Amino acid sequence: MRRRLRRPFYGWWIVGAGAATQALGSGLLQQAFGTYVVLLGKEFGWSRTALSGAFSLARIEDGLLGPLEGWLLDRFGPRTVMRVGFVLFGGGFFLFARIDTVFEFYATFLIMSVGASMAGFLAITTAVVNWFVRQRSLAMGIALLGNPIGGYALPLVVRSLETWGWRDVANASGVIILVGGLALVQLVRHRPEQYGLLPDGATPVARDGVASDAGEAAAAADVEVSFTARQALRTRAFWFISMAHAASVLVVSVTQVHYTAHVVETFGISLTTAAAMLTLQTTTNFVSRPLAGVLSDRLGSRNVIMVAMLMHSGALLLLAFGSTLWTVAAFALLNGAAWGARVPVIVAMRAEYFGTRSFGTIMGLSSMTVTVGSVVGPVLAGLSYDMTGSYEFGFTALALMAGAGTVFLVLTPAPPKQGPSAGGRGASHAAHAT
Repeated sequence: MRRRLRRPFYGWWIVGAGAATQALGSGLLQQAFGTYVVLLGKEFGWSRTALSGAFSLARIEDGLLGPLEGWLLDRFGPRTVMRVGFVLFGGGFFLFARIDTVFEFYATFLIMSVGASMAGFLAITTAVVNWFVRQRSLAMGIALLGNPIGGYALPLVVRSLETWGWRDVANASGVIILVGGLALVQLVRHRPEQYGLLPDGATPVARDGVASDAGEAAAAADVEVSFTARQALRTRAFWFISMAHAASVLVVSVTQVHYTAHVVETFGISLTTAAAMLTLQTTTNFVSRPLAGVLSDRLGSRNVIMVAMLMHSGALLLLAFGSTLWTVAAFALLNGAAWGARVPVIVAMRAEYFGTRSFGTIMGLSSMTVTVGSVVGPVLAGLSYDMTGSYEFGFTALALMAGAGTVFLVLTPAPPKQGPSAGGRGASHAAHAT
């Protein structure tokens, strides 16, 4: 009798598709933006404040649209939202390749950013939290490897920009995003229950009618806390986690915009060398994402995130006061490890506290607070440079703010054991205790 091979749990295909789709946005836009800042500044003479303002304005728009995007994800599922996102993302690159004014730069960058947002982080994380419970942090860490994977492509993107020019590369990026993104999104699914499956590949009942171990795991998943968006907004945990997240992205956002310009001017290196240095950041970012998922299950998500935030702070101080390429290398290694460890854990932390019932909407609402960090970081650093001719003051202030953000996590209560939707006096207590 032939032995039937067990198929891999479909959730892992979604994880792989999520990593690949995020790599497109990371490599072609997010991590390449700093190089575009240098090239556009040289060609048009635009100030650092004006250039960083586009990045910050796009983050404001993402924050304002976050609740709507989250609702759309919960209502229509990630695949539908991601399709629209990739059309906007790729089409925005075609428009970007034809800009000649600051207004056109802002408008096209907003279109690209909205598209990248709809096709990226929030959609991917919403899908993953629905397909995993016991292995959620690990699955999230792998799915979000797309960001460092895109970082490995950065030296190639920069070399292409120097060789063929930013307009030709923008057009090519639009084609890659439309073709690759729309193909990958076909693998994404919303909830396993819609396909007769359960999270983590669990089966509710064995063939002989007796509950299996996997079925018991599925039953355990059923008692996971389940908050609506309105209930989550009434908890202290929602606001403190959001504010800690906002403090941590101060460092990521400012380095995405100003790192390349800073090291090229301060150390007199080429764009290609500056991008190559970031491969160190990409490497530690890549390694620490799945590792952080394992550590958070053993040490607690709050502890992992607090250490990562302090590492972010130290890394930016190294960049502010460094005088040799060795300090740039140390910055890249430290910041990459912090970035990689923090992202999957702080996302999975929302599911840990509030469940998956309204995860997309809750994350979207949280993004309104997190956006503050993305807006403040690049603008403050740009103003610092334009007023003083140096990034030192801006980088130092942002590093201290990022480190101080750990206070919010210290004050965040432990995850509730029972959600408000479970009913009963204990459930009501849980809703207010967090």
